[in-house]
Amino acid sequence: MTDRVAIFENAAIVLPDAVRHGWVAVAGGRILETGEGRAPERGIDLRGDVLIPGLVELHTDHLESHYAPRPKVRWHPLGAVLAYDAQIAASGITTVFDSLRAGADVDGTGLGTELVQLAEAIAQARAEGLLRCDHLTHLRCEIPAADVVPMTEAFAARFPVGLISLMDHTPGQRQFRDVEKYYLYAARTGRPMEEIRALATRRMAEGAAMAARHRPALVALARRHGIALASHDDTTAADVAQSAAEGARLAEFPTTLEAAAACRAQGITVMMGAPNLIRGGSHSGNIAAEALAREGLLDILSSDYVPASLLMAAWQLPRRVPGFGLPQAIALVSRNPARATGLEDRGEIAPGQRADLVRVQASGEVPVVRQVWRAGERVA
Repeated sequence: MTDRVAIFENAAIVLPDAVRHGWVAVAGGRILETGEGRAPERGIDLRGDVLIPGLVELHTDHLESHYAPRPKVRWHPLGAVLAYDAQIAASGITTVFDSLRAGADVDGTGLGTELVQLAEAIAQARAEGLLRCDHLTHLRCEIPAADVVPMTEAFAARFPVGLISLMDHTPGQRQFRDVEKYYLYAARTGRPMEEIRALATRRMAEGAAMAARHRPALVALARRHGIALASHDDTTAADVAQSAAEGARLAEFPTTLEAAAACRAQGITVMMGAPNLIRGGSHSGNIAAEALAREGLLDILSSDYVPASLLMAAWQLPRRVPGFGLPQAIALVSRNPARATGLEDRGEIAPGQRADLVRVQASGEVPVVRQVWRAGERVA
């Protein structure tokens, strides 16, 4: 970063409340000024492309697919982090909450015990100046897991945590309250159905008691450390009432219209998956993100398992939902997630904000990320 003024000119700039053709002046990693029409001096000519704020991603477990690309395969942690970081930046994301799972599965499988290896690799990459994006941490705490509380406590004592979500994927609960739906979902792993049913029976027998003990302990931990708290897969108004009592700011992927409406009534921000919106519905049979948008109940989009879906969903939303303009849609993937997690310095193109900017070429339903800057420095 330098104090030299850089000007981005000849762009369709997505401002908080409008799209204007004009220019943006940047210095010291911050936005100095924006203006309409011809820039006061020549700068970087964006040739009429769209300029949007850098995207803010709150829930992506995509790092895990780089670290564990095949069953029982573990990639080099630093190599996985760098590949993931490059993909995130190329998707227009400049701030990412790396979603690391805390809590092992009952059969001892999964990545719930390997979050420290990944966090150490992220810390190493940050210390060596290798990262393109600003990486924060989102701990996805599987509350029925026997080891989730000590694991989360140890992690929070060693690494900064920006967000904690309380997840319960026990068959018969929340997202999988229809156990048959769970069996169909679990069958995608390729495991024999007999094994899936046996594990589900064990999880149902142990899950409720574990969750009842662990949930309040994790809520207390988040309060002690001042960590933003999110609920996960709220299904009923009772689920939302519990989340509100615990101080949740954010509801990740409510599964029903009832739950999303209850979140709005309680002042809890609603986040849905961008892949859900692009595909036209949930892959696990829950409420469609577009349906919530039509009801005015959608506040934030998350790329979840496809990083490029974040911008693509925001791009498509104005075409699919009446009343959504491009500024409102871009806010779902920039300003709104930033504010929901206490980040006041980014998420919109306005004086004083961090110069996180993305140049986008319009190409029908699929926007093309041409260039990305974080704090005024080119990263993709």
